[in-house]
Amino acid sequence: MGEIWDVAVVGCGPVGLMTAVSLAMRGHRVVIVERQAAAYGLPRAVTFDDEVARLLAAAGLGDRLGDISEPADEYEWQNASGQVLLRFEWDTPGPSGWPRTSMFSQPALEALLAERARELDVTVRRGVRVTGVAQTPERATLTLDTGEAVHARYVAGCDGAGSTVRSFMDTAVTDLGFFYDWLVVDLVTERRWKPVNLQICDPARPTTVVSGGPGRRRFEFMCLPDERKEDLNRPEVAWALLAPFGLTPADAALERHAVYTFQAAWVDRWRDGRVLIAGDAAHRMPPFAGQGLCAGIRDAANLAWKLDLVINGHAGPALLDTYGAERGGHVRAVIETSIELGKIICVPDAAAAAVRDKELNADGGGMVITDLPGFPLASGLIRADGLGGRLCPQGRVAWNGRVGLFDEVVGTGRFAALAVDDPQAALKDDELAFCARLGVRAIRLDDTFDVDGTYRAFLAGAGCTAMVVRPDFQVFGAAGPGALGGLGGLVRDLRAALGGGGSPG
Repeated sequence: MGEIWDVAVVGCGPVGLMTAVSLAMRGHRVVIVERQAAAYGLPRAVTFDDEVARLLAAAGLGDRLGDISEPADEYEWQNASGQVLLRFEWDTPGPSGWPRTSMFSQPALEALLAERARELDVTVRRGVRVTGVAQTPERATLTLDTGEAVHARYVAGCDGAGSTVRSFMDTAVTDLGFFYDWLVVDLVTERRWKPVNLQICDPARPTTVVSGGPGRRRFEFMCLPDERKEDLNRPEVAWALLAPFGLTPADAALERHAVYTFQAAWVDRWRDGRVLIAGDAAHRMPPFAGQGLCAGIRDAANLAWKLDLVINGHAGPALLDTYGAERGGHVRAVIETSIELGKIICVPDAAAAAVRDKELNADGGGMVITDLPGFPLASGLIRADGLGGRLCPQGRVAWNGRVGLFDEVVGTGRFAALAVDDPQAALKDDELAFCARLGVRAIRLDDTFDVDGTYRAFLAGAGCTAMVVRPDFQVFGAAGPGALGGLGGLVRDLRAALGGGGSPG
């Protein structure tokens, strides 16, 4: 039969690479199968938020992200007259300790992830196509167009919107019928822009003007109702649309132009036995909230630590069902928000735009937004106790003689039990033994450790004194003094929820 990999990942884009890297960091043998012979060298995604920056840093890219990205500390939405409708002010770090929004070029990020995969000895098979996916109770098998078979305990399909892996799963796609065609134009230019990111809500031509990462600029032009996208997707049309911004071939290089159809869709099932999907294979998201790639990276982070626990026998296979429950609910909430933002932007009618401008108080300077609402997990491996399902912030801590952000100083990839009182004294012997098996970090949140009071303030805001945080930085649950069994009750509930049978999955 040949070797059996722990996980076979189909697709070598950012989601596939992130999945592979996150698993390999935990000691698993991973192979990536990719139909393209070489990496795609043109831009696509251009933004990630502070939570995703934190996840990428946890994958080993923290000291390299600054080389390929630049913070976007301001984002204005203006009407046709240049009046501000919305202004996002993001000049302070987000809750995860990184810039709230960073702009980047996708090929640069993929190159970093590919380098990290090589460092971790991930095997990459390029130029081969998956033609079949089958499974037994013990393993999954990929059939390749070379006639070979790749066997693995699990398969992760990260192979894009036209996913081959998805076609072999028992799942359906829910499509909201939200379609808009936009011409996307990427330029290489050293010209500086202010604001860094701009949305022009002009009914004559809704237009997006944002950073594409250091030395790059992206323009997106909405295809109007009386236009054909085929006519829009030409270089001479791109330059004509760029001319009002003072851009010509003399001061910018046209790197790419393509018409994209923005969609809103998700799969009904993310898992079919030993086969799971992530990224665009599982959802399509309008770009108006800048969350397309972010959602895929969150998928990868969520899936990897759960596969790790199941493969190592620390959790039962049912844990993998929480992957789709958590990510599906989160993705739907983000897509719905993105659609609402799109409804503000995609208005080609002047009268309707005037009504919108009045509602957003354009005459009075528009709305100023300093933070975006979070999207807590509503179900899955969480405890419904107020903080369960929320993203845990990251603050500065002092640990073993070092002071810095928690992830850099304490580490990542494992559960953490954080308590105002000594967690060791709060746990019974069997609970401590469980924590030791799972590699849980148990830390007391005194003022020596919690330098800025970030964690104590987070707990106090919910009337809690202890919490258990998952490897993807989501809170499993929290408790106050004596509430629901305190920290010991949290640990017992986590042990029951994981349902580990003691044998590898």
